[in-house]
Amino acid sequence: MLDTVDIQRQLTERFGENTLIPQITADGTPTFWVGRDRVLDVLKYLRQDSAPAYRMLYDLTAIDERPRQFRNGQPASDFTVVYHLLSLSPVAEIRIKVALSESDLHTPSATGIWPNANWYEREVWDMFGVTFDGHPNLRRILMPPTWKGHPLRKDHAARATEFEPLHLDPKRQDIEEDALQFKPEDWGMQRESEDNEFMFLNMGPNHPSVHGVFRIALQLDGEEIVGAVPDIGYHHRGAEKMAERQSWHTYIPYTDRIDYLGGVMNELPYVMNVEKVLGIEVPERVKVARVMLSEFFRITSHLMFFGTYVQDIGAMSPIFWMFSDRQKAYDVIEAITGFRMHPAFFRIGGLSMDLPEGWDRLVKEFLDWFPPRLAEYKKAMARNSMLVERSKHIGAYSQDEAIDWGITGPGLRATGFDFDLRRDRPYSGYENFEFEVPTGANGDCLDRLDVRIEEMFQSCRIIEQCMKNMPEGPYKANHPLATPPTKERTMHDIETLIAHFLTVSWGPVVPAMESSTMIEATKGLNSYYSISDKNTMSYRTRIRTPSFAHLQQIPLISQGGLVADLVAIIGSIDFVMADVDR
Repeated sequence: MLDTVDIQRQLTERFGENTLIPQITADGTPTFWVGRDRVLDVLKYLRQDSAPAYRMLYDLTAIDERPRQFRNGQPASDFTVVYHLLSLSPVAEIRIKVALSESDLHTPSATGIWPNANWYEREVWDMFGVTFDGHPNLRRILMPPTWKGHPLRKDHAARATEFEPLHLDPKRQDIEEDALQFKPEDWGMQRESEDNEFMFLNMGPNHPSVHGVFRIALQLDGEEIVGAVPDIGYHHRGAEKMAERQSWHTYIPYTDRIDYLGGVMNELPYVMNVEKVLGIEVPERVKVARVMLSEFFRITSHLMFFGTYVQDIGAMSPIFWMFSDRQKAYDVIEAITGFRMHPAFFRIGGLSMDLPEGWDRLVKEFLDWFPPRLAEYKKAMARNSMLVERSKHIGAYSQDEAIDWGITGPGLRATGFDFDLRRDRPYSGYENFEFEVPTGANGDCLDRLDVRIEEMFQSCRIIEQCMKNMPEGPYKANHPLATPPTKERTMHDIETLIAHFLTVSWGPVVPAMESSTMIEATKGLNSYYSISDKNTMSYRTRIRTPSFAHLQQIPLISQGGLVADLVAIIGSIDFVMADVDR
């Protein structure tokens, strides 16, 4: 983490002391409040001239501050816009906050600095009603165009039972359908050129090649893609809103279902973030077990990507072989956690139970089974002449374009950018493991495939090291706020029984503080930004997912290609719609 004093000195020398108001956070991330009249100047400086330069807009979100009680000396604010910036080399983060009054919810757009600010600002307007002056097309992105209100405001209903019953009469149905009509002029598109008339085609939201309820409106000149408008929001789950009504403990199962192929990988940043605020240091056995299970889910997720990508290109058989391998991995996961895809196995302070007897034998059987088959898949499928022809130099982007659009994970490494958070800023004991970071060269579909294949080999290396070096010791921290406490202690006296009952029912009371924790998830960087108001529930939970950022780049990398190329591009991105819509 960058020294807060150093970056504060740089900003003060450049903009003066009166421009910044520092804020202390539990994660130690440098956090500063800036007036909206200077925010663009500060953001431009941080992107280009500070040391280090925060080249990536990692996240942009907002907070409804109105009913918040414990703000610890922060400036008066009804709504706060939060810019989360990231430097990849060295790894450093910074937050810039802008305070807004409810009567004047305007701030300048950052789309002129980062192109990926487009979707993030649309999301903040959609969820909170904040207007970004100068935004090229500020409209709803997750909710339907006809939606009334802004769902992440505190005064917006959180449950379906709080709404009036839905009556979809013919008149309202016509209104809703008309609102969803694609009008090219709304997106700056022309219906015709000097030479010919363009065709507009809906791809999705039910097309099998869009991998979920995802729609792309295409502007076509024959088979060539002239323009594309991705349309998300069909899968919206309200996971961030749900966090405001679940206890810190009972929210864990919801995290599994964000990237529903990532399993416990989703739980890891959430529980680590809460542990950071509570000051809980988990035992070494817990750290290694978490790493092992996370890498198992990296393999199962990448296998799903590999099989479906090859299927998108035109080969049917491989996906069935890879499902067999996924089942082998899920057999191990189920034996350890009790569940397959959504285990909810991690706890605040540890694991839900210890590793069962014989777990190492199952892991060894998988390691004996899988790597030789993966090597065969690579040779037979990834080097298939048809796949190479459909993938090489298709959907390519540069390192600078990847950073501008917030691309992380295998999508960034495919450009040759050698960055992996597990190595460059280790967490959960990753510094104790030996593994390589695969990279590509061209940033195209083929490189994105190759990087993920090599990552599966590296995950096997990490799992083998976990198996051979699993520490002895407890599976849960001996901390009063570990949730729930170890069950065996509850029968010793009434105090421990009461403590167990309270922590299971309500969970811990988390001090009033803000914190975020980032990990290298299956599809890229994933983080949880949690705000506590000294309660048993989160005041605000922000889930930054890689899939949301990655889909925004589709118009750039598909322009000039063919519709068939777009099928390969979509498959190579490796996204999950619940990871997009949250």
